[in-house]
Amino acid sequence: MRPFEGLRVLDLTHVFAGPFCAYQLGVLGAEVIKIEPVSQPDMTRMEGADATLNAQGMGLSFQAQGGGKRALALDLKTEKGREVFDRLVATADVLVQNYTAHAVEELGLGYDRLSALKPDLIYCAISGFGATGPKAAHAAYDVVIQAFTGIMAANGEADSDPVRVGPAMVDYGTGAQAAMAISAALFGRSRTGLGRRIDVSMADCALMLMNSHTATTLATGQAPKPHGNQDPTLAGYATYDTADGQVMIGAFTNAQMANLMHVIGQDARADAILATPRAQISARREEDAAVLAEVLATRTAAEWEDRLNAAHVPAARVRGLAETLGEEQLNTRPMIQSVDNMALAVAGFGFDHGGPSLDHAPRAHGADSRSVLAELGIGHSEFDTLQDQGVVFSPS
Repeated sequence: MRPFEGLRVLDLTHVFAGPFCAYQLGVLGAEVIKIEPVSQPDMTRMEGADATLNAQGMGLSFQAQGGGKRALALDLKTEKGREVFDRLVATADVLVQNYTAHAVEELGLGYDRLSALKPDLIYCAISGFGATGPKAAHAAYDVVIQAFTGIMAANGEADSDPVRVGPAMVDYGTGAQAAMAISAALFGRSRTGLGRRIDVSMADCALMLMNSHTATTLATGQAPKPHGNQDPTLAGYATYDTADGQVMIGAFTNAQMANLMHVIGQDARADAILATPRAQISARREEDAAVLAEVLATRTAAEWEDRLNAAHVPAARVRGLAETLGEEQLNTRPMIQSVDNMALAVAGFGFDHGGPSLDHAPRAHGADSRSVLAELGIGHSEFDTLQDQGVVFSPS
């Protein structure tokens, strides 16, 4: 049995952060109902590398965090739509939304109103800057938060302009932290019976994602400078060219650095490193780096990865994502799962007795509208009337 089986989550989110939050709850067993407007589905349904899927409303950007969810198309701008929604809220355990403050008020999605309908509701609002402060009403996407929080300034080479992190790391990091907050709130409810309002800010989450940088800056008033793939103090914590590509080495401790030197045939240098106090290791950086650069260029990156890992030195050949996804290592983990002939990333962890899994592939816009409303006592005739009025939508 998965941990969240028996829980119902209403997912009123779009793009990445919010949908990813609800997705994490779903793979752990929760019934997630994704609620989209009738005439304006989640924009990611039309986004991705496959134009055919985009045209079908099943873009890869949507599929990435759309699996396992039921799909309800409901117009919350109408009185009848809100009546249906209120009945649904009364059956829910969790509600997640990432609408703007203006839309929340317009659509009646505020916590005070909804908690009156379901006092033990766990209500999670995700936004760019949170519910308080002078930027509370400002819209944001991942790249804007990267610029605002200093992530861009912390990324790149020492002499380059700020560089954004390519993948939507802030979005997905925010979704993961929101899911953790909801999990904590559900645990608290199991002990107290009380619901909670959760205010998740992408900007706050971004600062947590670079927590050591944040702590350093708070303590010193100076942000750490970007240094690309070369640590400024540790020669063994860097990327080096090899005979056919690059290898990233993570020899962080003196013992790991000594093992690295043994692997490349520098036994005397390894002994000297072990005798060097940690505070003085940076003085050796340039000399050690020159030796590493010369020797590492003599073999392939794959050879060095195997040799260094065998000596307990963290190292990896620099791969592209497509190559990584073909690695045998991933076949031993539950992270990539196939459902309905579709491969999707499910979770970054696994455990016994009901680990994360997907029940079905992403669903078309409004595909479950009839079945969800039927559970509220709304039969086919009433549903057809609501659909004729534009309140709900079902593709069949």
